[in-house]
Amino acid sequence: MTGSVVVGVDGTGNSVPAVHWGATEAAARGLPLHLLHSWASQPLSVRDAHRDADRKRCGAEVLDAAAAAARAAYPGISVTTELVPEEAVAALTKRSGTASMLVLGSRGHSAIDGFLLGSVSLHVLRSAECPVVTVRGEQKAEYAEPEIVIGVRDSGAAVEPVLDFGFTAAGVHHTSLRAVRVRQPDERSRPVPGSAGRTPGEAGPVCGDEQALTDTLLPWRAKFPEVDVIEHMASGRVAPVLLAACSQAGLLVIGRGVRRSALAPGPVVLAVLHHAPCPVAVVPEV
Repeated sequence: MTGSVVVGVDGTGNSVPAVHWGATEAAARGLPLHLLHSWASQPLSVRDAHRDADRKRCGAEVLDAAAAAARAAYPGISVTTELVPEEAVAALTKRSGTASMLVLGSRGHSAIDGFLLGSVSLHVLRSAECPVVTVRGEQKAEYAEPEIVIGVRDSGAAVEPVLDFGFTAAGVHHTSLRAVRVRQPDERSRPVPGSAGRTPGEAGPVCGDEQALTDTLLPWRAKFPEVDVIEHMASGRVAPVLLAACSQAGLLVIGRGVRRSALAPGPVVLAVLHHAPCPVAVVPEV
């Protein structure tokens, strides 16, 4: 990833943690930070007048304040700003084609406006070409927790972008990575034919899902030898398993099937966006 970290700035307090998280990630990855504000999509709490000139002036002030905060936190990073006349969805979706990631803020678990659970976020999440990270106001904007959690729901090329994002984040932030795969009910006890028993102290033979997870992670362990990887198998519904696994995490990384691009994000994505205690990165799968 070589494109900018693009942060959607809406002028409310919801943007503050998103800007700080985006600046932190840009500094860690050695990427430029790009702050974008749509004066056509300003929340009602930001608009101080109905005239376009006043809305543009307000938007410029919002961007100046956000850029100053980012530079104060990380003096060495490159920060650019952009005030656009397009609606926020169109502007963010367009820039997702060249960005490393989009970062959006929200009000909280029950937000119905702003960037997370409102129409802007839902439209951006379903159509963005790059990972979209959502950061709620009450969440920490830094990797204070010692772990990044990845949901590995498949193997093969589809999961590669998810693994790439998660392993890269773990590498640059010097944190461990927990790879979570949810075991399907009909495969709980199906052993891999000819597999050896598990290491002493562990019960039962290696199951198909567990072997698939190990095989999927093998080339990424080799590519990122400095990252401590924890393989986490669990049975149950996907969303509750992921939410339990990320209860002490600094970031949750999950995939989004691109075939759902014409639809709203799936139920697992929506569940973790509502309830995850940490920022969530939603990565388009191949």
